[in-house]
Amino acid sequence: MILTDQQILDFMKEGAIKVEPFRRECLGTNSYDVHLGKTLAVYEDEVLDAKKHNKIRTFEIPEEGFVLMPDTLYLGVTLEYTETLKHVPFLEGKSSVGRLGIDIHATAGKGDVGFCNYWTLEISVKQPVRVYTGMPVGQLIYFEVKGDILTPYNVKPSAKYNDKQPIPVESMMWKNSF
Repeated sequence: MILTDQQILDFMKEGAIKVEPFRRECLGTNSYDVHLGKTLAVYEDEVLDAKKHNKIRTFEIPEEGFVLMPDTLYLGVTLEYTETLKHVPFLEGKSSVGRLGIDIHATAGKGDVGFCNYWTLEISVKQPVRVYTGMPVGQLIYFEVKGDILTPYNVKPSAKYNDKQPIPVESMMWKNSF
C-alpha cells in the first residue's frame, strides 16, 4: 500500500520518515517531490569495468544551468537528504522531467528500509537538455512493508552506500565478489 500525504506527515512527526529540507508545498497526494542538487558527476573512463573502481569527476551546475548531452551518463544527487526507517521508498521521475526526455534512474529506483542518505541519480537524456540546481526531478513514494525487518540498510555490514554526502556516488559494484 502506498502512503498518503497525511500518512507521510504522520510518519515524519513520528521520525520514521525524514526529508531535509522539508517544504510542505512539495508534498503531493501520495508522494514527495525531490529536487536536483548542485553537483553532477561523469565517469573518467570511456569504458567502465564492473570489477574495477571506476572513478568519477564531479562539478557544480552553474547558475545559468548545464546542458546534458545524449550518450553520456551523468550522476546527479538529490538536494534532499532522506531517511526511511519503516517503509520502502521508491524514487520515480516527474512526468514533466520525462517529457523533456530526461531519465533520472536506469535501475535504482527502489530504496531499502533503513536507507538514510541523499539519492544518487543515474541521469541520461534523449537530446540536449539544460538543467538547473533545485529543479524538481523526482518524487518519493513510500510503500508499507509486511513483516519484521531483520537488518535495516543503515546497519547492514555489506551496505555500500551508507556514507552520507550531498554528492553523487559512483558504482560500488567492484566491492562485490563475482
